[in-house]
Amino acid sequence: MNKRKIYYMLHSGKNSHLTYYVKCFLREWMPKKFWQMQLNGELEKLDKRTDKDAILRRVDYYCKLVSDAGYDHQDWDKQAVAIKDQPMTNQSAYYHDALEVALYFDDRLKWVLLSGDTNHIPALPSVTKSRPLAGDNSNNVILKLDKNRHFLFVDDKKAWLDKKNVAIFRGDLGPYKENRDVFMNRFAEGQSAMVDAASTNFIPEHPQWQSGKLTIGEHLDYKFIMSLEGNDVASNLKWVMSSNSIAVTPRLTCETWFMEGTLIPNYHYIEVKDDFSDLEERLQYYIDHPDEAEAIIQHAHEYVDQFRDKERENLISLLVLKKYFEITNGRYN
Repeated sequence: MNKRKIYYMLHSGKNSHLTYYVKCFLREWMPKKFWQMQLNGELEKLDKRTDKDAILRRVDYYCKLVSDAGYDHQDWDKQAVAIKDQPMTNQSAYYHDALEVALYFDDRLKWVLLSGDTNHIPALPSVTKSRPLAGDNSNNVILKLDKNRHFLFVDDKKAWLDKKNVAIFRGDLGPYKENRDVFMNRFAEGQSAMVDAASTNFIPEHPQWQSGKLTIGEHLDYKFIMSLEGNDVASNLKWVMSSNSIAVTPRLTCETWFMEGTLIPNYHYIEVKDDFSDLEERLQYYIDHPDEAEAIIQHAHEYVDQFRDKERENLISLLVLKKYFEITNGRYN
């Protein structure tokens, strides 16, 4: 292992996987009754909160279901499983994050839990990490899944004006990430002095595109950070918006618990064309108009702040799953 890989492992800035899985083990080791006895007390906190209306709006945003009509109930009975019978998903983080909320409920209640990057609308109401923004996506009921990877915020001490006048991109390329291929074909190998673009995985057709991963701290040396969707959302968007750099992306197509569908282009992030033909022009505009750039950073910080209250996040999660169970199971225990 070379020095660069060792440095990245020690300084990546990402959440610890070891700490995450230790917490999961301890939580799931506790008797189920321990969690179920706390449910009513947790839900009663809603009426004591001054932000009750905002919480309920978020609950209805994540769970758009209004009735059990619109799907085949026989298919539901065949595919839904009781919480107590839920097998480990292929990507275990989805299982653990969903179970963290479900442990509070009667484990006879049934659900459909889809793991992985969900960029389609399922035929049955399902608990998912993500959903497409287009179409009737009410069957995608969003929970905060894969959060150890996706929900990461930073404390950026470097002012925007002190950063490099460059947009940085480091990310995987692949068969389902056509937008990243378009971007790399235009900007890889130093084709623009305003864009530093490289892949973090090996692509046989373009081995010269690969470069080592950068830590989050190294990304923060740049005024602009490309936040390009992959299989669904861009995993770096949350921490970029919490920093003093600006996220740059074409129009978003998917969303998660971060409610990407409510983000406003050129208010929370810089939006560019799908073919990136205006990227350099847009970057130069904000370099020449630093007050507008600073305003975007401030708006992004204000948006991120709504996700920092852990007690509220937990309450919203419980209310989303409660609503899902009420509608799909026809009862609530």
